[in-house]
Amino acid sequence: MDYPFFRTLHIATVHLTLILFLLRGFWMLIESAHLHARWARIVPHINDSLLLVAAIAMLVITGMNPLDQPWLLAKIVGLLAYIALGTVALKRGRTKTVRVVALIAALAMFGYIMAVAITKQVIPGIV
Repeated sequence: MDYPFFRTLHIATVHLTLILFLLRGFWMLIESAHLHARWARIVPHINDSLLLVAAIAMLVITGMNPLDQPWLLAKIVGLLAYIALGTVALKRGRTKTVRVVALIAALAMFGYIMAVAITKQVIPGIV
């Protein structure tokens, strides 16, 4: 397996992550029991694990160190914020208002991570 394989896997799992998060966010908004289905709690974790494996494999193959690449470090910090906000949005938010605000913030963070990945700039749009 080579870099193009892991890059394709990474991109595919990123798309699936967004789709699953949007679906679970919608279920949270309408208070659907589907949000608590076994598969809805397991599949996203499997997908996100594959996403992480692909990212690490790309780092190993290219020899890149996130500490030497500010944009990669920004993606990692953004990912941690996205995870925290997503947890509040889907589980830990005490009120629906808190969950909705966290959902919007998590989606904004996802957008930031995507922009950083595309531009390879910590502050996308600034060259």
